[in-house]
Amino acid sequence: MLDWFVSVLRDNIEIPLFLALLFGYTVGKVAIAGISLGEVTATLLAALVIGQIGITVSPDVKAIFFMFYLFAVGYSAGPQFVRGLFSGGLQQASFALLVCGLGLGSVYAAAKLAGYDIGIAAGLYAGSTTTSSALGLSQTAIGQTAMSAAEKATSLNIMPAAFSISYVIGTFGSVVFLGILGPKLLKIDLPAACRAYVKRVGGGDGQGGSATAWHHYVARAYRVDESSALAGLTVVQAEHVFEGHRLFIGRFRRGGTIVEATADMVLEPGDVVAIGGARGVLLDIVGATLHEVDDADLLTVPVEGVDVLITASHVHKKTLGELADLPETRGIFVTAIHRGAMSVSIPILSDTRLYRGDVVHVVGRIADINAVARKFGYLDRETERADIAFIGAAIVIGALIGSLTLKVGDVPLTLSTAGGVLLVGLLLGWLRSIRPAFGRVPRATTWFMSSIGLNMFIAVVGLTAGPGLIAALKELGVVFLAWSVVAAAVPMVLALYIGKYLFRFDDAIVLGCCAGARTAPAALSMITDRAESQVPAIGYSVGYATSSTVLTLFGIVIVLLG
Repeated sequence: MLDWFVSVLRDNIEIPLFLALLFGYTVGKVAIAGISLGEVTATLLAALVIGQIGITVSPDVKAIFFMFYLFAVGYSAGPQFVRGLFSGGLQQASFALLVCGLGLGSVYAAAKLAGYDIGIAAGLYAGSTTTSSALGLSQTAIGQTAMSAAEKATSLNIMPAAFSISYVIGTFGSVVFLGILGPKLLKIDLPAACRAYVKRVGGGDGQGGSATAWHHYVARAYRVDESSALAGLTVVQAEHVFEGHRLFIGRFRRGGTIVEATADMVLEPGDVVAIGGARGVLLDIVGATLHEVDDADLLTVPVEGVDVLITASHVHKKTLGELADLPETRGIFVTAIHRGAMSVSIPILSDTRLYRGDVVHVVGRIADINAVARKFGYLDRETERADIAFIGAAIVIGALIGSLTLKVGDVPLTLSTAGGVLLVGLLLGWLRSIRPAFGRVPRATTWFMSSIGLNMFIAVVGLTAGPGLIAALKELGVVFLAWSVVAAAVPMVLALYIGKYLFRFDDAIVLGCCAGARTAPAALSMITDRAESQVPAIGYSVGYATSSTVLTLFGIVIVLLG
């Protein structure tokens, strides 16, 4: 029975591949003390174990899925990466570049001091920086070196073992050094710092104000009596009676007729107005002043909640508070802001700035949403269809560009097809953020391409390297664990102090900046949990977009340095 099962696995490569994914996505989610292996590490470990039986996988499978991953990451990160380099996020992007350099330097120094070859150094680099994609570029770069076939095989065989060990240490290390020890090392009371940040940028006390009123809302009907504060006021004036709360009058009933409200209409005694706003504000504040009535017909207003992709230049870098005063935003409530390749949730505060490429979820009347979408960007209604021709063209163009080789003396320099696809993905992702008429790739599609692309690549790496795992682990030994800790910890600790004292990031976001620069989503999760706030995420997205690109390309550099 066992022999039959092993034979089936060897003859049907799709079974061990998806078996590795099954274990990776299942075990990777199991958390102990708030820390999990993650699906990438778990998939690699499962594939290494399964690969012990000796499974042959075409390298083309690995290359195809890796292209999916790199395009998806580049396309998603493009707007934030370009913004970070050329506009408001320059400080965070510069910080991320510096931290990338520290990561490369620490691995290079560790590899030289320990006497490791290129394969171990490349695995140590990709793992300690938790940059799985660098593994693929390092493998490609090694294949293009002048090393002998035997030397290449030795380096490529030991690389996954070095990666798997150092990746676990890098992942856990980011959580420990940034999420747990970070506030203590910097002497920051993280929850207090986040509360102070929210108050300083207009978040108020959490009981109203322009920030917290922009959440899921309802509409309720109220009668305007003779003694009512709304009688004789225009619609716009009436909307500001309850100062500090974002409320809108969408329509009202007068003499049995329902009228769509405009800003300059005057309310009269006897009118029944439909007021939209935060549920708590309507119940506790408006309801204490006005008499609520039951008017189903008046409240039957077509509404929807949709995503708007921000592309307009006049919106770029504007705060929500500034945008709230524009006529186009009447009747619109922001319920979520997502930014970057990881779709990080950004706190909704009056001082929160919107950037090109941000995806803002808004709720309101269909006509109002259409109006704001025309002025602010592109109405990104949910769809299951992706522009596959666009994806195919992008990967082809990127691969062609990456295949070009420039010789400096006897050293061939090339981005590789993978590096070319990543850079083209970045460019096209940025272009679509300002010209959204082409290249429709839904977020669900980019997530799937990113997740399945990377983990299929990792599964192939593990299955191929499996037979040599035991020998590789014996060769690496316990000393490699110590070097992995050094390579991962030194840049993280330095990043904490550089971010706080050299770049002078606010205490509320400095840890988020460090997590982004180290491409450490697990650390960000720990940081936001301990902060009891999403504020640290403000510092994450630009650093992540910058570092995920630079650290991946450094996979080539570490080989060249070797």
